[in-house]
Amino acid sequence: MGLNRFCSPIRAALGLMVVALATSFSPSADANTAASANKAKAKPAAAAKSKARPKARPPAARKAAPRSRARAPVRRAPSVGQITGLHETADPLDLKSSVALVIDKQTDEVLFSKNPEAVLPIASITKLMTALVVVDAGLSLDEPLEVSQEDVRGTVGSRMRSALRPGTRLSRGELMHLSLMSSENRAAHALGRTYPGGLGAFVRAMNRKAAELGMSDTRYVEPTGLSADNRSSAVDLARLVRAASEHPVIRDLSTSLGAVIPVGPKPRPVEFRNTNGLVHNPEWGIGLQKTGFISAAGRCVVMQAELAGRQLILVLLDSAGRYSRIGDAERLRKWVSEQSLLPVFGRRAAPLPEPVAPQPPLPTGQAPLVGAIPSLPAVAPWTPAPKLSVPMPAIDPAKPWVQVPALPLPIAERATQGPTTN
Repeated sequence: MGLNRFCSPIRAALGLMVVALATSFSPSADANTAASANKAKAKPAAAAKSKARPKARPPAARKAAPRSRARAPVRRAPSVGQITGLHETADPLDLKSSVALVIDKQTDEVLFSKNPEAVLPIASITKLMTALVVVDAGLSLDEPLEVSQEDVRGTVGSRMRSALRPGTRLSRGELMHLSLMSSENRAAHALGRTYPGGLGAFVRAMNRKAAELGMSDTRYVEPTGLSADNRSSAVDLARLVRAASEHPVIRDLSTSLGAVIPVGPKPRPVEFRNTNGLVHNPEWGIGLQKTGFISAAGRCVVMQAELAGRQLILVLLDSAGRYSRIGDAERLRKWVSEQSLLPVFGRRAAPLPEPVAPQPPLPTGQAPLVGAIPSLPAVAPWTPAPKLSVPMPAIDPAKPWVQVPALPLPIAERATQGPTTN
């Protein structure tokens, strides 16, 4: 009994302490409850905000996402060779070009021909005649010229972006360099525009030079090749390559690999490259070249190159694919290299020496002759042969090589000019 009476006050004190402790912790619990409630209220607002403005995807996700609209393929107008059926002409090498011609420059031998007289648009091969007219006129290649708005308007049909903005000042030689190497249309137009007498006089000089070279199937209407009315045949272009290859400046500028030239009203360096990738190939000894392309002409290329130890002139016109003219040129190079005995047309063979008559043997028992033989007659002194009274006929400049009879092949008719590019 005494013990219970002693413990009861202690129990009461402990109970009061427990109640006090519970009361002291109750405010923090209420605070936590309030914070939880506030957080729960904030979640709907954040969710609404996220729905209103979605998160941006990372760059990798944007690139990987499929395009909603596919780009339509580019459809080009058919070339004149396709319209007239020249691409249906078969040949032993299965060339993709509708016109091909390979001629030995020194012997005038026709090694390969396919539709050589078909008259077709020649695109930027025109620029070879542009350069030839400038060089023949004796114009200073150091004279500074300025690209103008007239050059921009004159080349509006080109889809190739030009780095020569109006106000660009370059020398005539630099413009000719860009015209031959990179097929710059504004450069070629500026060369014709600044010719004495203007662009009309320049075009007349182009056609006059073509007539002098015997290019009877050739006509020019402007100096760039953007017009499908600039037309010629492979036979005529071989004459043009032969004449242009006589000028070292045209050979050097057309085969240049590349150049960095400051252009623009505020000059800045721009890199220009050769449009013919074969100039980088060590298996080709290219001495002169020019490429060309518009829709009406297809892919074209003319070259003067050393193949298998021979100086050859090669012409390829109206090739259908982007790289087919290069493939056709490689096929012709391999074919020429593999020929051990190439066909000879019109070559004058040197006369064979007369056979030496066998000498009779010495009689038996006769000693061989030794020392001087004074009894032999003296050798008559050499006298040159008399000159011919009639001079040899001169070579007709209109036909600088022997013409080989060809099979009757279709001749391209004139076609309406479609959309052009270069």
